[in-house]
Amino acid sequence: MNKSADRPVAIVTGASSGIGLGCAEALVAQGMNVVGVGRDPGKLAELERAIGDPERIEVVAVDLTADDAPRRVVDAALSRWGRIDFLVNNAGVGSPKPIHETDDESLDYFLGLMLRAPFRLTREVLPHMKPGSAVINVTSTYAVVGGLRGGAYSASKGGMTALTTHIACQYGAQGIRCNAVAPGVIPTPMTIQRLEDEAFRKMNIEMTPHDRFGKVEDIASTVAFLCSEGGSYINGQTIVVDGGWSSTKYLSPFGLTSEWVAR
Repeated sequence: MNKSADRPVAIVTGASSGIGLGCAEALVAQGMNVVGVGRDPGKLAELERAIGDPERIEVVAVDLTADDAPRRVVDAALSRWGRIDFLVNNAGVGSPKPIHETDDESLDYFLGLMLRAPFRLTREVLPHMKPGSAVINVTSTYAVVGGLRGGAYSASKGGMTALTTHIACQYGAQGIRCNAVAPGVIPTPMTIQRLEDEAFRKMNIEMTPHDRFGKVEDIASTVAFLCSEGGSYINGQTIVVDGGWSSTKYLSPFGLTSEWVAR
């Protein structure tokens, strides 16, 4: 067994880029070993380079929707470090369509990756968690408020919110917490295409009572906090990290002074 086995171990899915990569880096900086899970071995190699310490990182290239994915991920963590303390269910896909434009194949893929896969991986991890462990589900503001064109994405993330409260209730008395982090729109490889759409940019910029876009670090630091002693009495909650977009009726001066277009 690796000499660093006395460190807490976190599994992070979707760890090869964006929010997942940021979470992996933040958790390593917080003193953990990390199992980074992703589909692309090339991108996972970039994660290993970003961490810069082979003693602290293990990568697993797997499609999380595969039947054997949960077992492979858990086996990798246990064979390398012999323990699992935290699970960050982050893997996701963007660019959804509204219900009337969503075919069954797309629906199944969104639900499979962002609801069924986290459910199955959590089920595989739970028997190995001890008191003080936690599951963090990365959801979305689209699981908190209605989102234009949310479709199967909103349904998946909303399901993750309900899964979060169930896990918190069912396993909290065993010392295993569960919380969700709901990001607003964060510029990442998954969202960059949508941010090129002028209407989508306006909806997020002009309706957010903050002076900047969110950053990956904003989400990663929240996840890291929930995995720290400081977050050890937080259970069954969704922490929304969106600069106030979902909780206010803010409209920027530009939005307030723009020409009104009647319905």
